[in-house]
Amino acid sequence: MSRSTRYGTNNMTPIIKTINVSKSYRQGQSRVDAVKGVDLTIEKAGMTAIIGHSGAGKSTLLHMMGGLDRPSGGTVLFDGKDIYRLNDRERSLIRNRRVGFIFQFYNLLQEFTVLENVMMPALIGRRSGMSKAGLMKKAAGMLENMGLGRRLDHKTPELSGGEAQRVAIARALMNDPEVLLCDEPTGNLDSAMGAQIYGILYDINKTKGTGIIIVTHHLHKSHQFDTMYVMRDGLLKTYDGSLEVV
Repeated sequence: MSRSTRYGTNNMTPIIKTINVSKSYRQGQSRVDAVKGVDLTIEKAGMTAIIGHSGAGKSTLLHMMGGLDRPSGGTVLFDGKDIYRLNDRERSLIRNRRVGFIFQFYNLLQEFTVLENVMMPALIGRRSGMSKAGLMKKAAGMLENMGLGRRLDHKTPELSGGEAQRVAIARALMNDPEVLLCDEPTGNLDSAMGAQIYGILYDINKTKGTGIIIVTHHLHKSHQFDTMYVMRDGLLKTYDGSLEVV
């Protein structure tokens, strides 16, 4: 399931690094250790998979790597900077400009059209220098490439699951991020559509050089990754080649 990277191992540098990262929370009278001292390095332009059962801690780890959830302990470095030592505005700028997020339940805004959803990160970030017309053209072109050119003015509740996830991918790419963090991106889709979404993400990695991290409980066998890990009970280890773990 692994592949030799087209960029060359010696040229790859870290974009995200976790050092002894942990996350604990209270559940009633009990303490839950969701992530336990994880050390992980994510290379720029690489494609990484983290697989494991529900509750293994993989989504919590992903959210900490993306600046969404502060660790209980340890350090998260993004391009060498400790993101949880930054102030809220600085961390928000990293999330908006340098990271794209794709979620299992799409997280699209139902009151806006498909085109408006895709434009939203650029409108919020306000750094592209493009006019609104320019942003509309860019978003429309991305949707056209996703096979959704006829859906621009539709509201998101009118979409199928596969269409909604393609809109979410286009939105995540709107600000040309360096890395996409994908949390169960095919969890709500059937196997055929799930394979199509994996193919889209693979092509984005191949053509744009965008780093991609996918956490999932089910990995489609036809797609290969530069690096693969298994997460169990908050602990991370290198994938051993056996799909029985999921």
